[in-house]
Amino acid sequence: MKKGILFYLTLFLLILAFSTTANFFDFDLWARLIAGMGVVDGGQVLKTDFLSYTPTHTWWDHEWGSGVIFYLFLKLFGPYSLIILQAIMVFLIFFFCSRIIKIRDNAKPYNILFYFFALMAVMTNLNCPIRCHLFSFLFFTIFIYILEKVRLTNNNKLLWVIPPLTILWNNVHGGVISGIGLLLMYALGEFLNKKEFKKYILTFVVSFISLIINPWGLEYIKFLLMANTLQRTHIIEWWGLFSKFHLFRQIPFKIFMFGSIITEIALITQKIKFSGIKKWYYEADKVKYIVLLSTLYLAISHVKLLPFFAIATLCFVYEDFYKLISKYNFPGWKDKMIYGLLLFISIFTLVSKDFSVPVGIGTYPVKEVEFIKQNNLKGNILVNFGLGSYVSYKLYPDNLIYMDGRYEEVYYDYMVPLLKEFCLAYPNWKDLINNFPPDIIIIEKYYPIFNVLQKSEEWKLVYQDKTFGVFLPKAKADEKFIQPTDDIKYYKNTLFTTGIKFKS
Repeated sequence: MKKGILFYLTLFLLILAFSTTANFFDFDLWARLIAGMGVVDGGQVLKTDFLSYTPTHTWWDHEWGSGVIFYLFLKLFGPYSLIILQAIMVFLIFFFCSRIIKIRDNAKPYNILFYFFALMAVMTNLNCPIRCHLFSFLFFTIFIYILEKVRLTNNNKLLWVIPPLTILWNNVHGGVISGIGLLLMYALGEFLNKKEFKKYILTFVVSFISLIINPWGLEYIKFLLMANTLQRTHIIEWWGLFSKFHLFRQIPFKIFMFGSIITEIALITQKIKFSGIKKWYYEADKVKYIVLLSTLYLAISHVKLLPFFAIATLCFVYEDFYKLISKYNFPGWKDKMIYGLLLFISIFTLVSKDFSVPVGIGTYPVKEVEFIKQNNLKGNILVNFGLGSYVSYKLYPDNLIYMDGRYEEVYYDYMVPLLKEFCLAYPNWKDLINNFPPDIIIIEKYYPIFNVLQKSEEWKLVYQDKTFGVFLPKAKADEKFIQPTDDIKYYKNTLFTTGIKFKS
């Protein structure tokens, strides 16, 4: 078997094995499926919310295209296709990275170890199939491939591909701003390289103007710029890499990051030592370091964005990593042993694991939702925003929610802080109840408000599992509730069952 075929086969099986280890689907998948359902079955992009009992504004769905793709895969090929779709997309990211490496240095792009390290570094952020931002990581990689092809082979005609891709990217995921920023990075880098840079500025202008081609028109661009600069201090994955919560997490990525930084510093120091700093600066590829530093900043600022740095590192640092290891004459059998080990791990994982739909009991209020459905408990539900879209998907139209993970797409700024004050049982926790009174509360048992509600004269705990509890007003509580089944097969078979219907 040729080295290239073996490499790509091993890489795909490794990625597929990682993808099948997920225990639950992404929290926002359900809202994306609803949006996709609106387009495919209803024939229109949804611009107003109908899932919430609280005030909402225009639904600026910067991921509506992702929803269409997810829903079509689910409808045509079933739930398993969503897991396979993630594996294919992650594989394409690494495939384009390997092509970029080939263009840049003509180095052998098939050293599986570096790809394995990169995969380990990012999989903690891709551990639940499937997330919309995966499209941005893929498009980001494709943009680098096109831009490297342009500047290293002088094929300027390829720049005309970028504006149409920008339109597609913009209607699939709001991370299109990273692609627009990449054009500016290349313009600045080539300017510092004292090479032709105006073509990148022109491509940037045309691509930015093309953002207007979306279901909302010009107003959407204002929202897009706002959304990409929003801090989201209440969402953990938007916290910094070295924040208190993430300080001892994301360990594989931190090892990969520091290893890459040390590799670059070692080579830069070596070059400066032999040729001097002026010559190094003159010969250095400014584009490379601008992209690496920019994506490093994104990774350190927000853990959700760390794959951008991993992709950039794979594209631009692999050549330096390869130069370091090429100094050592490893026997051919060691290379084969590494491939054999990774193939064994991948195949063993795929064969030994029950390749089935990850229900997420304990992560989602699966049994709590079933309890509400079986007992025909109708009304407004207060649930944490991360779980809101799942509850909507399963219980609409009998139940509306306080809010869900669509966050700034639909809801006003004050709603998340109000929910936080409630969950943490701050002195003014009743403000949420008074302003937006619910009929049912589903709450995680580890939040302080759970104990407060248990002691309350107004609410009664009517059902609880290991992670969640269901509260009803005491006046409506009934001791004769039907208890949900413990049959995991039932929940797997009904996971994607919904009462939401659209008519064309």
